[in-house]
Amino acid sequence: MPRLSSRFPCGSHFSKGDSMKSLTALTIVLAFVALATHRLARSQSSAQGLWSEKTRLLEPRGEVAAAAVDGKIYVLGGSALGEDAQTLNEEYNPATDRWRVRAPMPRGLSHVGAVGMNGKIYVVGGFTRNVHMGAQDVAFEYDPARDTWRTLAPMKTPRGSVGLAALNGKVYAVGGRGVDTVTVATHEVYDPSTGKWSELAPLARARDHLAVIAVDGRIHAIGGRFNATVDNTGMHDVYDPAMNSWKSAAPLPTPRSSSAVTLYKGLILVAGGECNNGKTFVENEAYDPKTDRWQGLAPMMPAGRHGFRAATVGSYAYFPGGAGGCGGGAVSDTMLVFSLP
Repeated sequence: MPRLSSRFPCGSHFSKGDSMKSLTALTIVLAFVALATHRLARSQSSAQGLWSEKTRLLEPRGEVAAAAVDGKIYVLGGSALGEDAQTLNEEYNPATDRWRVRAPMPRGLSHVGAVGMNGKIYVVGGFTRNVHMGAQDVAFEYDPARDTWRTLAPMKTPRGSVGLAALNGKVYAVGGRGVDTVTVATHEVYDPSTGKWSELAPLARARDHLAVIAVDGRIHAIGGRFNATVDNTGMHDVYDPAMNSWKSAAPLPTPRSSSAVTLYKGLILVAGGECNNGKTFVENEAYDPKTDRWQGLAPMMPAGRHGFRAATVGSYAYFPGGAGGCGGGAVSDTMLVFSLP
């Protein structure tokens, strides 16, 4: 970029008019440089991807759980508009773009947490009734190879809208909304080798409907809300199991709750959520754990959505189900797919 001199010409022929013209020209140049720099910064902070659709779910539903195991995606529980929680378990095969129904969950659950680990899917917590009622402490293990369910020891604290992550052979349950719809900071870990839950360092501040995921030996708790959707937060806390402690990281640029999160090409993708002036979010933002920086991913979602989940298989991030309206609304059977070159 050429350097701009702040010196004006001097001498007996330099007039007031010349000075004003020089100042005007300098102002225009500086404005042009600022605009160009701004556009360059924006182009560097946004990566260009592609949204597409695959075969729709067999049943439309929102507030689902989802997990990927052995190259297949399982969409669990959830509910339709105004209905109680479902037991439905649908398996999607990206290789064939086909769905099939598998063994139902032992109990109908919405706002339930699910995570894949060592060939099994762990399903934890949730609500049995609509509008965050009937918080549960239940935990189940699903074996896709045998299509069977096994009941595990319950959590110490019943809660739905809980964030789940798998790390080092253990399942971590973070935050959520408990009995009487009270938001909690509770953090528990389940060890399959002992079949027991243990309490760990809680979140710095209670929140529910948060996005939780494990990356590089740490657990990230992103966004969520303190109570109602008007209390959305961009808080981003990172848990270190070795120290049993949390520390703050770069906040989510667009504060929101009930988003979908997945690890994609080394980045943490957070898409959608509620609520934005009565509407669901379309933002799709990515966090790089190596640099502690966020970037916007373009284009944004085709339409706002919340109460959906995400799972990555191969070079694609899959986003099944959800609802387009804030706080509920008509549920979706759409399977959205996002990819980056």
